[in-house]
Amino acid sequence: MKIAEINKMSAADLAERIQTEVASYNQMKLNHAVAPLENNSLIKATRRNIARMKTVLRQKELNK
Repeated sequence: MKIAEINKMSAADLAERIQTEVASYNQMKLNHAVAPLENNSLIKATRRNIARMKTVLRQKELNK
């Protein structure tokens, strides 16, 4: 997800999306521990997307 797309989202939508991505990330890690993923770079990309979203959410909270 691009940073421009994340900035357009509202704080509530962003918090909901973060929860969804964290659940997806945890499931990917669990699946990877059992059997290797076909594309294990998705784990890294998902983790970075979560960090981007959390950063933007925090910025929105501070700007209120």
